[in-house]
Amino acid sequence: MSDPTAQPPRSVSFWEAFGFWLKLGFISFGGPAGQISIMHSELVERRRWISEKRFLHALNYCMVLPGPEAQQLATYIGWLMHRTWGGIVAGGLFVLPSLFILIFLSWIYIAYGNLPVVAGLFYGIKPAVTAIVVQAAHRIGSRALKNNLLWGIAAASFVAIFAADLPFPVIVVAAALVGFVGAKLRPEFFKAGGGHGKADQSFGPALIDDTTPTPPHARFSASHLALVLLAGGVLWAAPIALVASLQGWDGTLAQMSWFFTKAALLTFGGAYAVLPYVYQGAVGHYGWLSGTQMIDGLALGETTPGPLIMVVAFVGFIGGWQSPDLAALFGPDQRFLAGAVAASLVTWFTFLPSFIFILAGGPLVESTHDDLKFTGPLTAITAAVVGVVLNLALFFLYHVLWPQGFKGAFEWPAAVLAIAAAVALFRFKRSVIQVIGASALIGLGWTLAMR
Repeated sequence: MSDPTAQPPRSVSFWEAFGFWLKLGFISFGGPAGQISIMHSELVERRRWISEKRFLHALNYCMVLPGPEAQQLATYIGWLMHRTWGGIVAGGLFVLPSLFILIFLSWIYIAYGNLPVVAGLFYGIKPAVTAIVVQAAHRIGSRALKNNLLWGIAAASFVAIFAADLPFPVIVVAAALVGFVGAKLRPEFFKAGGGHGKADQSFGPALIDDTTPTPPHARFSASHLALVLLAGGVLWAAPIALVASLQGWDGTLAQMSWFFTKAALLTFGGAYAVLPYVYQGAVGHYGWLSGTQMIDGLALGETTPGPLIMVVAFVGFIGGWQSPDLAALFGPDQRFLAGAVAASLVTWFTFLPSFIFILAGGPLVESTHDDLKFTGPLTAITAAVVGVVLNLALFFLYHVLWPQGFKGAFEWPAAVLAIAAAVALFRFKRSVIQVIGASALIGLGWTLAMR
């Protein structure tokens, strides 16, 4: 009998692909590494829609961009297979299930969070989230800090945000400048790759194979580029103009739109890199939610499918629910509507740049199938992210162990849970879902036992 993997797969219809992207939106747990692994297993190994080399080529491009690389990779492959609408569907369905789930969970949290059962679950989840953020700092650092100079950049970024309270964008720009100059003076310190290995495996002929010609719609065209940029500009400006006309520029919706546009352009290094910026703005500057609520939101983001940066939907919902000017706009009895609109709006502005980057830049990437490399500035930014994420971990630790401040009581059960979660993550390599689930049950049991 002939080997079925020796034959190229049949063509895939738009609606068949639609079904897969919808399924992916509901099973994409595990953060970017897990999501990329799922796509590789399904699209490269099992379905053979795209070859290993073309998959990694697209992934390396997405790794260079700000934004969630797994969602951008889905957008890229969907666009390559079924033109612009294929990309929009693939990227949109990667996000929409998570948005609806988070709106529902955010409503449960804010409306019923004081119930003993809900409070007990979150009592256990918060220490686990602290350990997860520490693990994120370790994971990024072990990949990025390859020499003493990069360690120095990480240390400097920690001091800048912890001691000097510098805004995250300032740290990013400073790191980029160091990387730009350093790559010219000492290039050996800033050598870095995509971090995903070489395309040296083959799983049989693929629909989009190594030698498959670039389809006509994926070839570079100046008119197409101009059209994408124009459409992207309209899709960005029109909602901002609408909400500004309803509330003025100082209204909650307009300020959320502008703030999360900036946040979307700063997500180099993944969601954990931009969370400190979201905290600085949403908690410290605008007061849309509290520090404790931010920790709870990250916990919900960790336990739902989709990109972790979807925690912005939680921030938007809580901010909209608690906003006095949105209560005046929608009515005091329509706080759910206010929260849902705010969550949807911030999700729109967070992910719109990712679609523009793929649809505008994809044809340029398809013009060559050579591996793309990280530049010096991006290497330095990634190093700086380690210090920033470590600061975020300390911030979470403080709020979990001393919820009333240093003058209040020390929460020793939370400390024990945080240590146990860290051991489970680092020593026993348990998944995030397993650690959060076990911590939530332990927290619930402890809270009910102490009542």
